[in-house]
Amino acid sequence: MAPRVAIVGRPNVGKSTLFNRLVGKRRAIVDDTPGVTRDVREASAQLGDLAFTLLDTAGWETAGGEALEARMRRFTERAIDSADAVLFLIDARAGIVPLDESFAGWLRKRAAKVIVVANKCEGRAGQQGLAEAHGLGLGEPIPVSAEHGEGLSDLHDALARHIEPMPDEEEAEDYDAEGDDAEEAVDPKRPLLLAIVGRPNVGKSTLLNRLIGEERVLTGPEAGITRDAIRVEWQWKGRPVRLVDTAGMRRRSRIEAKLEAASVADTLDAIRLADVAVVVLDATNMAEKQDLAVAGWVIEEGRALVIAVNKTDLLADDRSTATKAWRRLTDRLEASFAQVKDLPIVGLSALNGRGIEKLMPAVFATYDVWNKRVPTPKLNRWLREMETLHPPPLAKGRRIRLRFMTQIKRRPPTFVLQVSQPEELGDDYLRFLMNRLRDDFGLPGVPIRLTMRKPKNPYSGRAARR
Repeated sequence: MAPRVAIVGRPNVGKSTLFNRLVGKRRAIVDDTPGVTRDVREASAQLGDLAFTLLDTAGWETAGGEALEARMRRFTERAIDSADAVLFLIDARAGIVPLDESFAGWLRKRAAKVIVVANKCEGRAGQQGLAEAHGLGLGEPIPVSAEHGEGLSDLHDALARHIEPMPDEEEAEDYDAEGDDAEEAVDPKRPLLLAIVGRPNVGKSTLLNRLIGEERVLTGPEAGITRDAIRVEWQWKGRPVRLVDTAGMRRRSRIEAKLEAASVADTLDAIRLADVAVVVLDATNMAEKQDLAVAGWVIEEGRALVIAVNKTDLLADDRSTATKAWRRLTDRLEASFAQVKDLPIVGLSALNGRGIEKLMPAVFATYDVWNKRVPTPKLNRWLREMETLHPPPLAKGRRIRLRFMTQIKRRPPTFVLQVSQPEELGDDYLRFLMNRLRDDFGLPGVPIRLTMRKPKNPYSGRAARR
């Protein structure tokens, strides 16, 4: 395993800015509002010849009990204990404040792996705070500017005392992709990217914790705890999975704060990058308009979709009432997403684990369908049958010809149909072909794409050449 480096400090000292700088991309939300980060975010990072797993943590608070700040602090403490090196960040412009001193007192028991980093030292504004940092009793502070990338060479030297550099090897493993299309080779070692999405407070984080069997992300009764998209590496029956817990998505009309808008944008990015998205619904209030909107975004992006109905233990004991609720859900899904039939629906309780064993088999079954390829000869034999069974309409007194069909990509299954007069074929006939494609080739529950092209005229241009 790669060495682990945790970035810690009080709120709003620039931890997420330094995290993004070392990771090399915007992976954490940065905002002037204190306390943006709440969970522990992990990502691979590199500084010169040092490679490590970097942990971005919540701002240190002195709260106790079961308050949200206290639960965030326990997550930060756990990240510190698991780390090989700890970057204790202070704001050099603001100087040392009592919360810094309190945190430093707690860190002195772990001083051997703590590096004091004085952030915001660009120019001369942070000189006084840098001098004050010597008094924390945690060694020589390293002046940096996370925003401008200054001081990283000194930070490298400090980290090198805790982390072994990467071996200097010229050789790299050859990657042999079968065929010219890299998409054709599905690497079994590549993790399945599984995004957990839905409205606020439907139990997304609780579901992730239940799946991996430990309290990895912060949960609680408060709505909107998760702000960043948190990625967790996991294995299910030997198959690698990268779980992504996302922020709850409210209706756009209700999104007012810039921070919430950034969280929603982060969630949409997670959907775009996912292989499968699990849309979590609340069993006591399932199939709201926003639930359908979230599922619609997943389908629009071409991702495989599984519906997880959480909190089924709270459904009424009356079986007829529960049956009506399920029927209402399936009817709304069928009416809203006619282009994606037979969406897999799993009822579960993330809190007590009931039904949780059904989720991952449904995810991988949908993933396999999403990756399915139909051979071209088989596809064209089917096309001839469809043309006989249900002939295309007439256009300008002539029958439209369905000439050729092939699948050009997977994830999602995407087909191209060569048609003599594509503009005249009509949406009804296209829907007929797509429905039969789904039924005859076993493509339930995933979005499929079908586009039309007019075949090239082999005689075009001859008259001009003559």
